[in-house]
Amino acid sequence: MTVTIDSDGVARLRVTLDRAASEAPDEAGKVVEKGALNIKNGMRRRVGGIAHAPAYPAAITYDRSAGFRGPEAEIGPDKKRRQGALGNILNYGTVKNAPISHVEPAADEELPRFEKAMEDLAVRLLEDL
Repeated sequence: MTVTIDSDGVARLRVTLDRAASEAPDEAGKVVEKGALNIKNGMRRRVGGIAHAPAYPAAITYDRSAGFRGPEAEIGPDKKRRQGALGNILNYGTVKNAPISHVEPAADEELPRFEKAMEDLAVRLLEDL
């Protein structure tokens, strides 16, 4: 019995995986950045025009960082900005005020686009396989 190994295929696989591993963090960071921007804008859109909180939409921001597990973003009202501390009150309501849900709906709206973008990225990075 004779076994033949095509080392050209293994070499191509190694090159593709090396390239994908080196490009993935930066490219995934771009996808996370776009997703965070979309969620921020969706949140702002949902709370725009509130008479008693006109500055609140501008307090909604995001910060992106590269964590140990990869790129990540934190999106929400910045309590240091004008009316930023109203986030929980507006989103969840109080005894006297009905909630204006804007955090979860914005994230839910973005989720399918984010998942598709990450899937497309994986396919693009591994297209030589």
